[in-house]
Amino acid sequence: MIQFTDVVKSYEQGNKALNGVSMQIEDGEFCFLVGPSGSGKSTIIKLITGELRPTSGTVHVNGYSLERIRRREIPYLRRTVGVVFQDFRLIDKMTVYENVAFAMRVVGAREKEIKERVPYVLELVGLENKQNRHPNEMSGGEQQRLAIARALVNNPSTIIADEPTGNLDPERSYEIMALLQEINNLGTTVLVVTHAQNLVEIFGKRVISIDDGLIASDSMEENDDEAE
Repeated sequence: MIQFTDVVKSYEQGNKALNGVSMQIEDGEFCFLVGPSGSGKSTIIKLITGELRPTSGTVHVNGYSLERIRRREIPYLRRTVGVVFQDFRLIDKMTVYENVAFAMRVVGAREKEIKERVPYVLELVGLENKQNRHPNEMSGGEQQRLAIARALVNNPSTIIADEPTGNLDPERSYEIMALLQEINNLGTTVLVVTHAQNLVEIFGKRVISIDDGLIASDSMEENDDEAE
């Protein structure tokens, strides 16, 4: 579960990136986070992954309290959160298989585990026949699938996708969102940060909108109000 309560984040220059954000994303949910550039979306991601700490308020992610987490606990938190970036961040000199296996080696997985898990995840994202390719031999959509495989391989409970379709054409963008929905159907919490309003509308999931460091709207709360 991801829970923000009255979260303020100020930077050294004095400007506030977040100005009292409260939100809760339940285990197994699929949620979009939308808002204009500079609204606070990137700060929210950095708080969830432990890259930043809140100036005030509380952030709870998968059992960890981010306002008082110890440095040695952060790697354990990050094993529960897989992050997919717009620019893929793949290692060009490694093959598809090696890129995914590397993510497991970083956290100390045994070779037996790696040999079992990597093929399974590559099949899940539709890259089982590309194991020996290098990223620069693949399309943008395939590279993003590889980035998703790498984020998934350590079996995190949560996936954060930061503008995952920003560099893709509409058809590939839809395929990536459908893949993230499939991953969510398997029980993984998925938070997608995006500007792609058309995809948000097509997939019809919960939408949290942030503007100027504040939650501007939350479609779940709006639906709850309508139910009442």
